[in-house]
Order: sequence, then C-alpha cells, then structure tokens
Amino acid sequence: MRTNPTVGDRQDIVVTVPAGGAIAGTLWLPAGAPRAVVVVHPATATPERYYAGFGTFVTANDCAAITYDYRGTGRSGTPRANKRLRMRDWMSQDVPAVAEWVGGRLPDVPQVAVGHSLGGHALALNHGTGSLRAFATVASHAGVTRTIPSAGERRRVALVLDVLGPTLARTIGYMPGRRLGLGEDFPAAAMLEWSGWSRRPGYFFDDPTMDAAARAAAVVAPVLALGASDDPWATPRQIEAITDRLTSTTVTRRTYTPAELGATRVGHHGLLRRGVGERAWAALLEWLLQHVPAERP
Repeated sequence: MRTNPTVGDRQDIVVTVPAGGAIAGTLWLPAGAPRAVVVVHPATATPERYYAGFGTFVTANDCAAITYDYRGTGRSGTPRANKRLRMRDWMSQDVPAVAEWVGGRLPDVPQVAVGHSLGGHALALNHGTGSLRAFATVASHAGVTRTIPSAGERRRVALVLDVLGPTLARTIGYMPGRRLGLGEDFPAAAMLEWSGWSRRPGYFFDDPTMDAAARAAAVVAPVLALGASDDPWATPRQIEAITDRLTSTTVTRRTYTPAELGATRVGHHGLLRRGVGERAWAALLEWLLQHVPAERP
C-alpha cells in the first residue's frame, strides 16, 4: 500500500435525500481508473473533514472515496433547521441515499464501505448495503451506558446522555456537541433517541420500532469489525453485541492496541484519525479489496 498523499481529484458533491433535504460531501478520485470506491459513513457528531486523511490514503491506492456529513451536521445543514432528524433517519435515509448516489455516479466501480460508530450501525442494520461487496465497521458497538467499564467514564456519559444532552436539546432545539466535548453540534431528536437507546440493555435491538434484529440477520456482505483495546465505550463485548446479530454472513474481528499503531492512545476515534490509525489503514483497505474482482466488469 502507498502512503503518497497525492490524489487525482477532489470534488464537492450534493446528494439529495428522498425524504427531504440534502447531504454535502466529497468525492475523492485517484489519478487513474478506480479499482473500487470506498464509502465512508461517519460517526455521530464527527465532521467530514475528520476523514480527509483516510480519503487521501484511499486515493493514493487507486481507489475512489466518498466522505460526507449527515443532514443537520457540518456542511449538511444546521442542527436547528433539522431538529426533528433522528439517528434512525441518518441510518435509514442518509446512508442509503449516499450509497445510491455512488452507484449512479460510478456505476461500473465495485462499492465497499467503512462505517464509523453510527455509520457501522447503519450497515449492520442492512441500510445502504445492497450494492456492497463487503464492509468494515470501526468502533461500532451497542452503546449501553451501564456497560462502560470505567466508573468515572460511566458517570460522565450518563450525565451527558441522560441529563445535560436531553435537557439542552429540548431547551435550545439542538445538541451543543462542541460545548460538551462530543464533537459537532447535531439535531435535538438525534440526541433524544440516542439517550433512550443508551438506557436499554440491548440498545436499539430493544427498541420494538427498529426491527433491528431482523435487519441485522439479513446482512449478507462480508464484514470486518475493528476496535481499539483502549476504547472506553466500544469494548469487545459491546462490539460483539452488534456483530453477533449478523447471523447470515461471515464476520472477521480485529482489536488494535495503541502499541501496535505506535500511538499513546487510540480511543473511540483514533483508528480513522490521521497520525494515529494510519498503520491500520493498509490492512483495512486490503481486506476490503479482497472482496473486489481483480478486473472491473
């Protein structure tokens, strides 16, 4: 795998969502014909720019990439104007809309995907997977607050998800993620839904309106599930609370330690962070490309 940062082209894109609104994103193109296109579905409150390093790496290795912001975050609209958007809407509407756009824009290029945290949830619930040859989830876990190993972190997360977040979302109409150290600001309804799931023992699998178990059991694309040993939230047990539901496909699990990556800390976001997770990117892309034909049709 090459680490040369040179890319062929970088284009701003707009993806219309059938349910309403639009997504702003970036199409990263290599210098030549792409061997595959890697669609990066982001984590909650994580801006598109966070994935720029990974997008550059992908294009340096003869593949195209897509990065974007969910509606109501980053460049895809303000959280106030999209206050009714829930996490399930990002998963069931935004993720498939981006996947369909990619299929229309690059119809002859095999499509694979990387889902970070919430983005991995969407893929594990079979959203936007119809054209995928394979996908990887990164730090995607059942985010049940009571399962967080550290008592101090457990109390901090409970304060944010159970008290501060819902109160602020209801009061000001959005979640001020920047002020609370959760990344970007995002819509009120997403905060309230997240809060509710975090208190259920099975996370969204215990939400009868989600049909999550049946959707996960319908996934047939091969899956690579990545985690970090020092992630305070996505422990191996909670990652497996998601992957154990993928009963119709094969799942490969991999947990990285900070020492393996030459880092002092990886955490929940480090595997896709430039300067922290880069040593894992070659193996990730190689695994995805194992499921892509050597020659495009």
